[in-house]
Amino acid sequence: MQHRDRAIIQKIISEIDIGIDMMGNDEIEKFLADEKLKRAISMTVLNIWELVKSITEETRKESSQIPWKAIAGMRDVAAHKYQTLRMEDVYYTVRKDFPALKEQLREILCDGQQMKGL
Repeated sequence: MQHRDRAIIQKIISEIDIGIDMMGNDEIEKFLADEKLKRAISMTVLNIWELVKSITEETRKESSQIPWKAIAGMRDVAAHKYQTLRMEDVYYTVRKDFPALKEQLREILCDGQQMKGL
């Protein structure tokens, strides 16, 4: 894996942590009622989607268990058709998808480190 991709993946993990931290333990009703939080979380999600688009094709192929294309495609929908971005989807993305994605990304980083040491 290129050093650039490693740095991008670390940044994505950092953004995931920020999103999870901002969300806290809030239930969906509280999230939907908080306009500042919705906007902040949406921006964090957009940042992640944008970062994913800059991962090289080589790394995407090496880690095909991650739905890179689907993640990047969601960014296009969110960025160009914001009015169609459902806040419920954003909430569940942070709650359910972020932790799983973070784990997968950490595994990629660990695999890369192990391969370097061989």
